[in-house]
Amino acid sequence: MNFIGKTAIVTGGSRGIGKAIALKLAELGANIAVNYTSKPEEAEKVVAAIREMGREAIAIKADVSKGDDVQRLIDEVEHQFPTIDILVNNAGITRDTLLMRMKDEDWDQVIAINLKGTYNCTKAVTRKMMKQKSGKIVNIASVVGVMGNIGQSNYAASKAGIIGFTKSIAKELATRGINVNAVAPGFIQTNMTEVLSEEVKESLMTHIPMKQLGTPEDVANVVAFLCSDNARYITGQVLNVDGGMVM
Repeated sequence: MNFIGKTAIVTGGSRGIGKAIALKLAELGANIAVNYTSKPEEAEKVVAAIREMGREAIAIKADVSKGDDVQRLIDEVEHQFPTIDILVNNAGITRDTLLMRMKDEDWDQVIAINLKGTYNCTKAVTRKMMKQKSGKIVNIASVVGVMGNIGQSNYAASKAGIIGFTKSIAKELATRGINVNAVAPGFIQTNMTEVLSEEVKESLMTHIPMKQLGTPEDVANVVAFLCSDNARYITGQVLNVDGGMVM
């Protein structure tokens, strides 16, 4: 896999899975636009690490749920780099609680960032990729969007929406040389899972045949594959990275 000379945008790329994806694509040769919404120091650390690899990188603050922010993000990337070859829609949040206790703003915010953010960013790069007649779009979904989960109706709905969106856009763009796929992580070792108690983690293991949590790098490796020429004949698919939770 070789991404030398290519440019990738990774939303939510300053930490967790997004950071691992940004570093993996840079390791394979890509120049990276690291999108973030808070903690600029974390984004700058990722940029510095990428530059140490000899790649170009920039950090851009933008709220993916806002169309104007996304357009500014794309404009900045186009100003810095000649092409936009890869988009990884990774930005996402959780606001977990049971439906009876859920506030409207918790529902709205999760849908806005996770699902509308994916829509905003994909739409913003589509015209350029169509003109290039090439491009790779990978949307980060979740196994929760496939099987559901108690206390995550908003998150599950957003991720299920991403899966449906992925399949629809893949059909629209297939003849233009653009591959659109999704990756559905299971339980991955990130800030989101660090707050779980040992009791909860042990309970999770009963549902994971491999009996271990995944790492951000496990997800990044699959994303890199889908962005490569090795996956040129794969589009509209959802690859679960979950240790066997969903079969």
